Amino acid sequence: MRRPLSLLAAALVVACSPQPGTGAAAATGAADAQTAESRHPVSGLEIIPLAVISDGERHEFAVEVARTAQEQARGLMFRTELGPNEGMIFPRNPPDVASFWMKNTPLPLDIIFVGEDGRIMNIAANTVPYSLESVSAVGLTSAVLEIPGGRAAELGIEPGDAVEW
Repeated sequence: MRRPLSLLAAALVVACSPQPGTGAAAATGAADAQTAESRHPVSGLEIIPLAVISDGERHEFAVEVARTAQEQARGLMFRTELGPNEGMIFPRNPPDVASFWMKNTPLPLDIIFVGEDGRIMNIAANTVPYSLESVSAVGLTSAVLEIPGGRAAELGIEPGDAVEW
């Protein structure tokens, strides 16, 4: 009689235990996966959604966030691939008159300077790969957005458009 009760108790424990892929274990796994998915595989930087609103149309991007001075100095240097809806955002805190160059950057980029009001001030379009020539903002910059060269013109993105991130 003891053996059937032991088997019944074991069956109840197994039946009441969280199953793989469910419950708290799955939620933790999903959170870990989401965290892993929100980091760029090359840079290790956090990836966040960003939108440019142009003539009422939202253009969505997944951008890496270069927060530290070291991350901002490296930027997209040495990168040979950048998807059409990918980019990098450089928050400027405190805001400054930002100036960028293309040293060690093999891809042409559109460098978009975002003002303190969250609107695009100016765009350095299709910057020349590897160029040491500086491109600068026309005023105080709260962020700089880099996207693939020519993409801003392709989407109709221009000064005055809003940037949300």
